[in-house]
Amino acid sequence: MLPDESPIECVERLARAKAAVIAETDPDALVIGADTIVVIDDRILNKPADTAEALSMLRRLRGRTHQVHTAVCIAWGERVVSGVETVRVRFRAMTDADLLAYIATGEPMDKAGAYGIQGYGATIVDRIEGDFFAVMGLPLVRLVALLREVGVTYEFGTLAVAAIPGTHHPA
Repeated sequence: MLPDESPIECVERLARAKAAVIAETDPDALVIGADTIVVIDDRILNKPADTAEALSMLRRLRGRTHQVHTAVCIAWGERVVSGVETVRVRFRAMTDADLLAYIATGEPMDKAGAYGIQGYGATIVDRIEGDFFAVMGLPLVRLVALLREVGVTYEFGTLAVAAIPGTHHPA
């Protein structure tokens, strides 16, 4: 995080930066950048560096509710739009033995907050309030809305593309 930056501002900045890298190298591409962070007690939980840090993060989360913020950025030609989806996630109460067994799967090691809701981590989540796909890392409803803002409409299985004047965009 930058000084005086909120977690939401941070995650949106990161998604926009990811999209910008690709958009600069291929200006005709429709680029989607995304980033996800886990926040509890006003602290961002990044990917754990090791099993000890994973255990510490999971101990902090167990039996409590935290926020998952996923930002999406669409860059297409001169158009750049972005937004953040926030989901409240509650973990069930777990013993250290439960947490260590989960860590032993290896799944927590490359995930923000040391868990993945789409894998074994689904069993440690008690409930969510919001978009399940945002917790996975790509909020689909927000993505479709942002695509519409740049002229791309999702039509259940296809994309309808509106060209940006002055640029060439293959469909």
